[in-house]
Formats: sequence, C-alpha cells, structure tokens
Amino acid sequence: MIPLINFQTYNKKNNFHLLFVTLLSLFLFTLSIPYAKANNKYASIIVEEHSGKVLFSRNADSFRFPASMAKVMTMYILFQELDKGSISLTTKLKISSRAAGQPPSKLGIKKNGTISVKNAILALVTKSANDVATAIAEKISGTEIMFAKRMTKTAKSLGMKKTTFMNASGLHNRSQKTTARDMATLAIAIKKDFSHHYHYFKTKKFKWNGQSYRNHNKLLKSYSGTDGIKTGYIDASGYNLMASVERKGVSLIGIVFGGKSGSRRDVHLMGLFNKTFPRAKAPNIIMVDAPKLRPTKVNISKPTLKPILENTLAINDLPLSKPTPINSDIYETENNWGIQIGTYSKKVTAHLIALQARRVASELLKMLPAELTPIHVGGSYAWRVRFNELDESAARNICSQLLSKDISCIPVPKENILGFLVKNIEN
Repeated sequence: MIPLINFQTYNKKNNFHLLFVTLLSLFLFTLSIPYAKANNKYASIIVEEHSGKVLFSRNADSFRFPASMAKVMTMYILFQELDKGSISLTTKLKISSRAAGQPPSKLGIKKNGTISVKNAILALVTKSANDVATAIAEKISGTEIMFAKRMTKTAKSLGMKKTTFMNASGLHNRSQKTTARDMATLAIAIKKDFSHHYHYFKTKKFKWNGQSYRNHNKLLKSYSGTDGIKTGYIDASGYNLMASVERKGVSLIGIVFGGKSGSRRDVHLMGLFNKTFPRAKAPNIIMVDAPKLRPTKVNISKPTLKPILENTLAINDLPLSKPTPINSDIYETENNWGIQIGTYSKKVTAHLIALQARRVASELLKMLPAELTPIHVGGSYAWRVRFNELDESAARNICSQLLSKDISCIPVPKENILGFLVKNIEN
C-alpha cells in the first residue's frame, strides 16, 4: 500500500524541502517493504495514542534490543524524582569514573565534573550521552545496577511485560531486551504522566561547553506534526526510532527497530505514519487524572503559555447572547459548574496549563480530572481545557486564584439534558 501525502501539512516556507522528503519517502518506503520482511532485527508498531489501538504492527512482540531508546525510561524515572522534589533542574550531577569511562556517544565530561539536571535531560534528548545517563542513574539509585532494577520494575508497572533493563544508557547487554509494543507503551506513558516535562523531547539543538549538538531525531525537522521522542542505535539492534506525531487532533506513536541506516529507518517510519493516519480517529474527550506524585513545594512563576482564545469561550461552547435563566436555583447548591482555562493549539500545552492550574488551586482541583476536548478553531484542531463537577462558589473562587497568577480562567455552567442552562456570568 502506497503511503498517502497530505499536501496541506506543508509549510509554505519549506514547501520544496518537505515535498522532496515526502516524495523520497514514497520511493524508499516501497523499496523497504521486502527488506523489512527479510531483516531479523526489524520490528514496528503504530499505535493510536488516546485509545491504544494498534493500526499497524510487524514482529511487535518479538524481543529486540532497545539501544538508546532505553534512555526514555531513564528520563521517566528522572521526571518522577523531579516531581517528588528530591532533585531539581538545578541539581548538579557528579561524573564518576565509571560514568566518565562510558563509550560514545557522550559529552566527554571528566571525572568529578558536574552537569545540571536540566542540561543532563537536554544531553540525553539530543546527544544521547551515555556518560550523562550513568550519572543520572548513580545520583538517583547509588549504582547503575540498582537503577536498572528500578527501570525494570517501573516498566512492569506500566504494562511493559517483556522488557528488562540492564543499564541506563541502552548500551548493549544480551539480557537487556524489549519489544516494539512495550516501547509504544513507554512513549504513551511518558507523554501522559509527564506532559509538563515532555517538551524537552522537542529540543532540536543543545549547546554545551561551546559545542552544539543536534537532535538525532530528524523527523522533528522533516515530518510535519512530530513532537518527539528518541532514536537509538547499536550494532545488535540496528537503527531504532520512537516517534510521536500529532495532526488535526490525532496523535500516533510509531516504533521501528532494525533500520539499515538512520535515513532508511526515518523514511520507513514516515511511510508507516502516512499509511495509518487516514485510519486514525481523534478522541472526543480526554480525561487527565490528577497526578499521583505531587511536589512538596511549588513555586508558581508567571506562565508563558497563552491560550489561542484567551478569556473567551470556545466556538459553539455557549450562546453569545445573554440567555434567560432556566431554574437557575439548581446552580446554587449542586456541582453544575466548571472552569475553562483556555483553548490551546497543542495537546501538550493543554496538559501543561492544566497542571499549572491544579498547582495554583490545589485544594479545590487536586481530586478533579482535567477535561481536554478537541474542537475546531480557524479550520484546524485545538484543545479546550476544563475542570468540571464544581459548584458556582468554588468555580468563581478558583478563577480568582488563577487570574491572580495570570492564568486564563472563566467560570462556566455545565450543559445538562435540557440544553444550556446558563446564568449571567459576572467576573
């Protein structure tokens, strides 16, 4: 089956470049089909993120070597520690002799040198630095062996039934194995559980000690909608790639093992995405549970994220004219209100602003899930963020708290079976 081309996704500025890449992908993808069948390192899977539905798979449950995709689990655990407050982005990681002695790819930090947690994350995402991965493991668990045991335990808790980790970097170990299906599970988990940290995987370039390192994930630049996440390569695995792509409210996770080269791997996965996107469906609604791990201390800074429809109701949400209240006494005593904190062009941004709101109004929002709904805005999809099941007083109180921190918020009555029951909202 020939992959489909969506010419509407091309940016005019890069039209020629993207067109060339896509046409090349058509050609190479068709050539890669027989190679994939004959390659004993090959495995792949495409999963619809919100539903977990498998849209394509080949050898998805066969054991493969994760290579540097193992670093996604390393970062998953690092994000756990960040959210617990046991470390911060400014915490310094010390490079041990064992960390300094790791083979490339690495930053080459000498023994007793240091690197901040934030720079460590960026080094893993871009350079895929093995020395930094070991330093993270030793900081969190004391030894890399103990950290690997935690990695495996965490993998099992996420449903990665066939995955065993032996180190934090993904360097070759015969016992360190996973599957394409398990890697897709990990990608979905880190996006869901740590949406407020996921933006690091978009990083295209990282500077360290005067040296610039580019992200090995070329899809970030060449394939429209790509927002992460990680490449990997060792001789035993071939060229691997874990990628996330979002278009028009549809988010897909793609995993490929065993590419003959980085470019052929990339082209093959782009072809799989092109093949499966027409069959994928956007979610009607996403419920984001309150995080299980909460920081002990939260410093609220002025948000830099702004909704595309700030302090306004989304299109078709509520009537624009002042309605006549219908049995408005209902709203005085029952949880028929909610708050809307904006509509955002990216789902990841919607996740992040929901987390910010929950941190500001933790007493009132900590037990409520955030409701993320894809809507049409200006001919494309955007994500509306709401919290529901509130009474009117609580809704107005929360909005006062959020507005004091420059977070967009309006109290809104919920819809019921009778239609819109709306009171005049006065901020």
